[in-house]
Amino acid sequence: MQPQLWGGVECTVNRVHNSYRDQIRATGHHDRPDDLDLIAQTGIRAIRYPLLWERISPDAAEDRDWRWTDERLDRLRQLGIRVIAGLVHHGSGPAYTNLIDPGFAPGLANHAAAAAQRYPWIMDWTPVNEPLTTSRFSALYGHWYPHQRSERSFWLALLNQMDATRLSMRAIRRVNPSARLIQTDDLGRTYATAALREQAGFDNLRRWAGWDLLCGRIGPDHPLWDRLSDFGFQDRLRAIADDPCPPDIIGINHYLTSDRFLDHRLQRYPASSHGGSENQLYADVEAIRALDPPPQGLEGALREAWHRYGIVLAVTEVHNGCTREEQMRWAAQAWDTAVQLCREDIPIEGVTLWSMLGSSGWSKLLTAQGHYEPGLWDVSGEAPRATALLSLAQALSQQGERPLLAQGGGWWQRSLRMGHPPVARPAPMKAHLAGRLPRSSAQPLLICGATGTLGQAMARACHLRNIPFLLTARSDVDLAAPSSIAPVLDRNAPWGIVNAAGWVRVDEAEAAIAPCMTANATGAIALARACEDRGIASLSFSSDLVFNGEKDAPYVENDPVDPRNVYGLSKARMEEGIAALAGRHLIVRTAAFFSPDDDYNFAADVVRSLTERREFVAADDLIVTPTYVPHLVATALDLLIDGEAGLWHLTNGIALSWADFARQIAERCSCDPAHVRCVPHRSFGWAAERPANGALASRRGAPLPPLAAALDHFADHLPARWCRRAA
Repeated sequence: MQPQLWGGVECTVNRVHNSYRDQIRATGHHDRPDDLDLIAQTGIRAIRYPLLWERISPDAAEDRDWRWTDERLDRLRQLGIRVIAGLVHHGSGPAYTNLIDPGFAPGLANHAAAAAQRYPWIMDWTPVNEPLTTSRFSALYGHWYPHQRSERSFWLALLNQMDATRLSMRAIRRVNPSARLIQTDDLGRTYATAALREQAGFDNLRRWAGWDLLCGRIGPDHPLWDRLSDFGFQDRLRAIADDPCPPDIIGINHYLTSDRFLDHRLQRYPASSHGGSENQLYADVEAIRALDPPPQGLEGALREAWHRYGIVLAVTEVHNGCTREEQMRWAAQAWDTAVQLCREDIPIEGVTLWSMLGSSGWSKLLTAQGHYEPGLWDVSGEAPRATALLSLAQALSQQGERPLLAQGGGWWQRSLRMGHPPVARPAPMKAHLAGRLPRSSAQPLLICGATGTLGQAMARACHLRNIPFLLTARSDVDLAAPSSIAPVLDRNAPWGIVNAAGWVRVDEAEAAIAPCMTANATGAIALARACEDRGIASLSFSSDLVFNGEKDAPYVENDPVDPRNVYGLSKARMEEGIAALAGRHLIVRTAAFFSPDDDYNFAADVVRSLTERREFVAADDLIVTPTYVPHLVATALDLLIDGEAGLWHLTNGIALSWADFARQIAERCSCDPAHVRCVPHRSFGWAAERPANGALASRRGAPLPPLAAALDHFADHLPARWCRRAA
């Protein structure tokens, strides 16, 4: 089987408040009947074409004007181009109805009956284009009429469109029993961080709802049954399940923006991407701009649809609003994907070039005047002008030589596609045909360092997030005895390792070089190598002390290291050794820990001293970027779950001296900052040299939440034992 080349003209008529936006008029096609002769030059076999309710009966159901449609459809028949008739396209119907009106479904069926009687030769019908997408935009997000913003309205709009489709096809088949339903919708996949797994699971279930309804699948055993029943739709669900209308062809519309990525770490993304559900806030961005490797794309969507339904497929919109060569590459790759799937006995009947005459206003989601995007023709001038896409279309229809620039990888396949800090995409999940979500694995996360600040903090975070974990002490895994590592990994089969163990006493390391190097370098590398051998991801921690402090700006991940003390040297050697290994190894550089859960850190000393009315002495000539441990472990754990690798700087983003840090702690904790005395660091007589500038910044992602937020959280969670005033 070889797919046919189809075409389509953007024909949306959508309502925003009391105004209608008509793409047929916006592109000028309404006044250019000769466009159809141009379209015939492409060699397409079929065309998605409008018989829209809003255009034919705008004022009253029985007051129909067929003149424009008669002329166009007659010419298409003469040209030998099969018509796929659309009755509403992202619309809510004429002004006398809307998507949540009980009269919408019978009203569209009445229009369908009239259209079938007038054009009984039309075999293929799409009564409602993209019903689920239209429900989201009109009844969940409120962009289009009737501008509703509730989940119940969303489901009501979808059910009304499903009933409209069933009733319309019933009316059409009374005239033409062989008429086929080609049901289109946008299909992508939602990916997410672990914290948003449930939201992604729901989105990935909801995307099938329209086709599931038409196929009669949403019964009491369907995962959506209870949810919709709670909204009072049980009787309607039963009625649809008892009288389904399965599509003859499932039409997949997949765009570069169709696959989504949800991330709870809002600080990584622009405010325009921030949103969420009633329960969680998150950023919602294009997966192609965030995931590495990239999402499953069109091929994955087609495979999923075939495995779920076993119904013939078509790609019913292929469009990329970009430069010409990128438009051609996207279309050519869509065609090649369809051809390959046909060879694998996944039937793809057609691939639709969309929109042949371009479109206008989609940059504003058809809510305001937007820019025009050309298609096979650019119609922004006085007359349609063919673009290079026409040559590609002709090559595809005739199996001829393609334009040179249609070859090569598109932007979505090159490194420039990344618009956000990259997030590793896990291996593709198998399709779950019943729509149910997979259960989580019982494999634990193994945390080395039971007695340290980071190990304890990691264990707390895992407990709060319901992540199975094992917290090991030196008696379980001794980094100074590499032979102790393999048995623990083999016995517990963890999915990841957090190395929060090691030597932490910076000044004592100057006189204890061998044990420091063994714990922080040799042992850490041995642990990572054992992970590599078993395909286990690892997370290790490094320090700002790997730098010499001579840079006059914050250090970023690719700056060369040049440690000035033994502790820094041990961390630098650890970084070098692990970087030479294969596998997924994440190394987080950080600095100046503080936490309310650890009695032995700089911030704790500040609070205790000032609360007891003692002077606190701090260096004013060393610059650091403080790091709040709860924020650090939360983000580092996210990165590990995401499959990130390599070096990553994580701090709370503000570079300041130790003395200024002490003053900010004092102010947030209701202490007197005047009791902080500034001194040069050499007055402390430290054995280990410190870098004058240890500030860290990142080129890989946004910093942790702001230091002000970290200090607020710290102050709100101070242990009472720190705050007892001296008598």
